[in-house]
Amino acid sequence: MNIPTLESLDVRGKQVLLRCDLNVPLKDGVITDDGRIRASLPTISYLVEQGASVVITAHLGRPKGERKPELSLAPIAIRLSELLGQSVKFSPEIVGESVLAQAQALTAGEVLLLENIRYEAAETSKDESERLVLATALASYADVFVSDGFGAVHRKHASVYDVAKLLPHAAGYLVAAEVEVLKKLTDNPERPYGVVLGGAKVSDKIGVISNLLDKVNVLAIGGGMLFTFLAAQGKEIGTSLVEVESIPTVLELLGRAKELGVDILLPTDIVVAPAFSAESPATLVSADAIPHDQMGLDIGPESAAAFASAIKSCQTVFWNGPMGVFEFAAFAAGTKTVAQALTEVPGISVVGGGDSAAAVRKLGFNDSDFGYISTGGGASLEYLEGKELPGLIALQN
Repeated sequence: MNIPTLESLDVRGKQVLLRCDLNVPLKDGVITDDGRIRASLPTISYLVEQGASVVITAHLGRPKGERKPELSLAPIAIRLSELLGQSVKFSPEIVGESVLAQAQALTAGEVLLLENIRYEAAETSKDESERLVLATALASYADVFVSDGFGAVHRKHASVYDVAKLLPHAAGYLVAAEVEVLKKLTDNPERPYGVVLGGAKVSDKIGVISNLLDKVNVLAIGGGMLFTFLAAQGKEIGTSLVEVESIPTVLELLGRAKELGVDILLPTDIVVAPAFSAESPATLVSADAIPHDQMGLDIGPESAAAFASAIKSCQTVFWNGPMGVFEFAAFAAGTKTVAQALTEVPGISVVGGGDSAAAVRKLGFNDSDFGYISTGGGASLEYLEGKELPGLIALQN
């Protein structure tokens, strides 16, 4: 994949439209994890140092074309100002004469953040002509386009895909780094190669499992998705999360894994509770003996130790999806044990964005403890599935 780099684009003194991924978690208007903002800093700092004036476009959540105050980027502008060490201007509008005037008034090194791009229904429209109208408006603010929002490159959106057709373009440092890491996981990974998958839905991960089965040596399954695997083996799973429609596919994958000699690790013990609640009493049971009125909310200590041992024996490890409901203290131990093991991998360990990245920070780990923390859970998974990502395809042209 031949994508132009930031250094190959002349940005000195230019107006730059920069697509970032600033989709951070907020609680009561307060940012609870600023990892994605920090990940955007190297590219923004480089552009500022080059004397470029920078117009940033980004999204937050899924407002679906509506102005939802709780999804405003205003708090992100404040945090970005603090981290960048300079004032970041904020536009409550995305398109229009006032925004164009603000963009044109920027001087060298100044930064303007536009309001949530997904307030514009055209951003996510399936109609190319609608997206092109928005992309053309965005392109009018700049001389060149830099794509650095890796968490959105799997979307054919106006600010990710269409705008790249209208301006000279390049990948920012974050997108370039993400692609480099993902190449290491797919092209010729150092072995043994282990993948740990968790999270709620097995249907979200089937494509990844299928594509990676002939590449990995060991595959460990945790999180809510594990119960579909247990159900496929005919085990009682109580009131645990299950996707019955995925059971035939899971059986097929288990059969393929056996043929390929891939070691699939499934939990042998489970932490269960009568309800999905932080206050719900936790009980440890065998994976063969989940009570009919209980739900599994974490992998047990025996399973976590087995997963950790397998992880530490690998040279390359990719992890996506928590092992349990890490947000609740009583069901966070499995995720913490797996995260700790990843810090001890002798080769490269990659935390695959989304909930996994949020989990390691919440559980007290530093980003530097891991080989790489991806910013794009969905984008990473689609890359590992072997899918073409529109935002990367657009940069090649």
